[in-house]
Amino acid sequence: MSPVSWNREVASPSLPAASPELDVISLGRRVRHLRKQAGLTLDDLSAAVGTAPSQLSLIENAKREPKLGLLQQLAASLNVTIDQLLGAEPPSRRAALEIELERYQRGPLYESLNLPKIRISSRLPLDVLESQVGLLQELERKLNEQVATPEEARRANGELRAMMRERGNYFPEYEAEAQKVLKGVGYTTGPLSQHVIADIAENLGFTLHHVGDLPHSTRSVTDLKNRRIYLTQNQRQDHDPRSVLLQALGHYVLGHETPRNYGDFLAQRVATNYFAAALLLPEQATVEFLQKAKAAKEIAVEDIRDAFAVSYETAAHRFTNLATKHLGITTHFQKTHQSGIIYKAYENDGVTFPQDHTGAIEGQPSCKAWTSRAVFDVPDKFSAYSQYTDTPSGTYWCTARTERSAAGEFSLSIGVPYQHVKWFRGRETTARATSNCPDPNCCKRPPASLANEWAGNAWPSARAHSHLLAAMPPGAFPGVDETEVYSFLAAHSER
Repeated sequence: MSPVSWNREVASPSLPAASPELDVISLGRRVRHLRKQAGLTLDDLSAAVGTAPSQLSLIENAKREPKLGLLQQLAASLNVTIDQLLGAEPPSRRAALEIELERYQRGPLYESLNLPKIRISSRLPLDVLESQVGLLQELERKLNEQVATPEEARRANGELRAMMRERGNYFPEYEAEAQKVLKGVGYTTGPLSQHVIADIAENLGFTLHHVGDLPHSTRSVTDLKNRRIYLTQNQRQDHDPRSVLLQALGHYVLGHETPRNYGDFLAQRVATNYFAAALLLPEQATVEFLQKAKAAKEIAVEDIRDAFAVSYETAAHRFTNLATKHLGITTHFQKTHQSGIIYKAYENDGVTFPQDHTGAIEGQPSCKAWTSRAVFDVPDKFSAYSQYTDTPSGTYWCTARTERSAAGEFSLSIGVPYQHVKWFRGRETTARATSNCPDPNCCKRPPASLANEWAGNAWPSARAHSHLLAAMPPGAFPGVDETEVYSFLAAHSER
């Protein structure tokens, strides 16, 4: 983390395209500085290099890029080398401020303000320079905090899923780190107990503290100064407390730094989720279990869940990590709310998930014919529900269960193409459906008979989804109050 704040660092000012070989703004300020340092006027330097004073003025004001021959003459006349003339470091603090202000004034941020440009000269007071640059930096920081729009979040999520698909959702680097951690505490076999997890934390140099006042927007808080991890005492939570702790340790083990943007934040969340699952379901033991199940043609997510004492969702996720790499099975996963909205999804088997123009799947309605929707209407909530679905991209077999949480009821669904169904328990199901999505006539538009009777004669009172109108929470860790977390750590570090 940053020693001062976790707010994202301000990006460099956006500049118009320029020659990659020459920074004309830095060069111009350096020529002016060296000329004045040598006690030369524009006329003096003009005579020395054989170029009109007006042309030199254009160079010093970054409005002209000099040719190589003139650069060599300037360097000789100013008694410096070409490398010194083109150096990246500004020759003085004032020059650095002048360069930064000039870059801002040429960029889109300043243009959008519709303000007159300041003439940058030696007569401009240093405190005015500092004030102007400081104001523009702070303005850009504020705008950067607001940049994580829902559109950006969806786009970042789509890019992340494309990368996961390309890798078969398998990350050997995280598997290796998990194995190192398990080896460090002498883990051999069996479900990962709370006792072993406490040993892992201790081996990594952390102490665990269960508190009743954990900041409401967090699952855990890590004090890197005093090497403490704070967890909630509340027993009623939607997340496995073991996973929450292992994810907190994952940020440390994987060397994460403060996220620079929303894409970084999502990638780190995927990494720590994967790391935690790789500890709870170690690769070698889980692969051996899956290979035996495949040989017996009895692969079942609930068996993975029971064998490693994890949640159904964790078992399903872990299956997607290992199925393609170790079993040669392509697959897809869905977590769908009872309203039909997809909350999480992954696919590398060609299934056609609904998506928006950014490539994002989350937030889209799942087809009503799919297993992930049909399972909500199944009376038997104890057993997994399996179904074949014929789609435009092929026939898929899926198995699903429902689980309740504070946010409502969700279905958790794993599916595979028809050619892989022979390895799974539940393949004998007779349940079958047909989906024509993304054709809107499949389930997005009402049947013609209903539309003809009721179109224009219905006016529903819509449930207000006010969160849809909200901007993405600002900050490197969206929705987390920095002051609240720091105040919490300050209070607890004195105990």
